[in-house]
Amino acid sequence: MKKKNVIAIIGRPNVGKSSLFNRVIKEKKAIIEDRPGVTRDRIYGSADWLTRDFIVIDTGGITLENATFAKEIKLQAEIAMAEADVIVFVVNHQEGLLPDDEMIAKLLYKTKKPVILAVNKYDRKMNQDETYHYLTLGFGEPFLISSTHGIGIGDLLDEIIHKLPSPKEQDQTPYPSVALIGKPNVGKSSLINTLTGEQRMIVSPIPGTTIDAVDSLVKYNGKNYLFVDTAGIRRKGKIESLEKYSYLRSLGAINKADFVLLMMDMSEPISDQDTNIGGLAFEAQKPIIIIGNKWDLLPTEMKDRKRREAEIRAYFKYLRYAKIIFISALEKQKIGQIYQAIDDVDASLKRKIQTSIFNEVLNRAQLLNPAPDHNGGRLKIYYGSQVEAYLPTFVIFVNNPDYVHFSYKRFLENQIREQFGFEGVPINLIFRERR
Repeated sequence: MKKKNVIAIIGRPNVGKSSLFNRVIKEKKAIIEDRPGVTRDRIYGSADWLTRDFIVIDTGGITLENATFAKEIKLQAEIAMAEADVIVFVVNHQEGLLPDDEMIAKLLYKTKKPVILAVNKYDRKMNQDETYHYLTLGFGEPFLISSTHGIGIGDLLDEIIHKLPSPKEQDQTPYPSVALIGKPNVGKSSLINTLTGEQRMIVSPIPGTTIDAVDSLVKYNGKNYLFVDTAGIRRKGKIESLEKYSYLRSLGAINKADFVLLMMDMSEPISDQDTNIGGLAFEAQKPIIIIGNKWDLLPTEMKDRKRREAEIRAYFKYLRYAKIIFISALEKQKIGQIYQAIDDVDASLKRKIQTSIFNEVLNRAQLLNPAPDHNGGRLKIYYGSQVEAYLPTFVIFVNNPDYVHFSYKRFLENQIREQFGFEGVPINLIFRERR
């Protein structure tokens, strides 16, 4: 299964990590200010280069000084390094190498990860003695960059792609990886215990019992499934220091997973936090199955599955493609439906549509609902076909992609789903001008 690679940007304060982060993701997401400690939490962003998609993590500056948040910043940087496939170690040419740089280099030696040394803020050509100075860090020839002016960034990205695992290496996972996410105390650990048939996780009514993401390999009907139990995600305003890192590790578990199970407590009203958590998996473009747990606690008059499903879909309009099942993890009710749902979604991922049949659907959709005028013109669809990709992806050739209104794109997606299913998985529609 395809997972996005992770690139971590590491360095001491004020070396230009956030500027490099913004340059790579092509947007100003990280806060840039000329004083140490501005970036405290890790910030995630998506980027691409040479057809490879990856996630970039911007971290707070690691320092030897007893500064405010120094320990927390060091911890979250270490978490970022653990998640990363490639680490970019940034130093500041204008200030030269400092003891903090050497301390960070020692941390990086322990990771056994590919490390690329980027010398930022250089304003003139280095002489041989200066280059040798950076070679003493032990990470090979440095890349000379200016993240502010964009100098050397292309060469740096080329090296990042060169050091990433090949797509074939990533596709060798022998079984699906499934991340369980949800608010605290919705029953994730109880479900893991039921699936594994043992008291593997600590089950407690106290929210926050699970601090880290924990893997459990389960065999069912001769097939293996890797379930990852994550810490319950609370509202950001209520996330305390230790929980912050659990939250970030949950984000990492979502990225690495092939499928996401979004669990909710059906004995409680659906909350905005439930929808916010679902949004994390949606933004990561993951196949999603919504699980309504604690069905056994509902009074008989509330056990109308169709009505409860409609209620969930009203809250999760952005997840209209998600499968929904209702279970009781504690009472072991309907647990087999989870495996069936995962297999069904897996089949949707692998579904291939013949080009001729797909174009019949496109033609019928245009007759049923012609495209409206948009951006000074009207969309005309010529033809389309499915292309090889992890998620179902269709390239549609049109007279002008600017004429595609978002509502018409959604209409076409609904027509495709109505004809071919693809339940549980996102669909990518790419519009290109026919030349």
